[in-house]
Amino acid sequence: MEKLRILIPKGRIYDNVNRLFSEAGFSISLADRTYRPFMGASWLEAKIMKPQNVGELLEIGSHDAGFTGIDWIKESSADVEEILDLGFDKVRIVAAVPQDYDDEKLRSKKLVVATEYVNLTENWLKLHGYQYRILRTYGATEVFPPDDADMIIDNTSSGQTLKDNGLKIIGTLLESSTRFVASRKIMADTEKRARVEELAMLFRAVLDGRERVMLEMNIPKERFESLASLPAMRSPTVAPLYGKTGFAVKIAVKKHDVPDLIPKLKKMGAADIVEYDLRKVVL
Repeated sequence: MEKLRILIPKGRIYDNVNRLFSEAGFSISLADRTYRPFMGASWLEAKIMKPQNVGELLEIGSHDAGFTGIDWIKESSADVEEILDLGFDKVRIVAAVPQDYDDEKLRSKKLVVATEYVNLTENWLKLHGYQYRILRTYGATEVFPPDDADMIIDNTSSGQTLKDNGLKIIGTLLESSTRFVASRKIMADTEKRARVEELAMLFRAVLDGRERVMLEMNIPKERFESLASLPAMRSPTVAPLYGKTGFAVKIAVKKHDVPDLIPKLKKMGAADIVEYDLRKVVL
């Protein structure tokens, strides 16, 4: 079988994708100044590319699957199949202007709009009826106003960098996160589709594992009926204790529920409560 050819993005997305593969059981090692990492699996082959290029390279079929933000898929209008929203590297694509700009000023002139997102920007500006000229940037877009641009369209996670540069947000074009995507051509190939779906299953297991913890506890025999009310993925795992004095119980729960849940368990009579992380959860 041919290797599955994966595109992994440079920059901020790389570390999260690297960690995801590692927790799924595939080690990635990348030597300095190289673009082809070792993937730790004989059927995987990877190349490092800018996230802006991933969608189009998958569409033309030179690679099979990859990772990029949905913002770059929309920007390039790449025809790819989304396999999984990984949910990390969340950003908003926003329009921002200097603090002293109001709507009257924005509509009184032909705006210079600085952005890396040329297509998304043009569509948004047309929709809102602005007069404009788009100035393409190659990073550090927030430094252009007010000298070189009246408005920027850029990505932001918290908006703090925009505020620090004297800008205010006046609109949101879309919300983006990192997606696992694939070429439509290879998704029609039975063997390669199976490989992509196997990866997606492992990634989901890692992401679900990050959200949950396992709680182990002992519950007295006389409190057995309370087991029915315990939260769990399906039902608690129960085993009798030595001497038949009670039960050893395991439940997998969401991390954010733990602070409220442990006091409730104590009131139910649970003792010897142990919490530990899960590496993968396959539902």
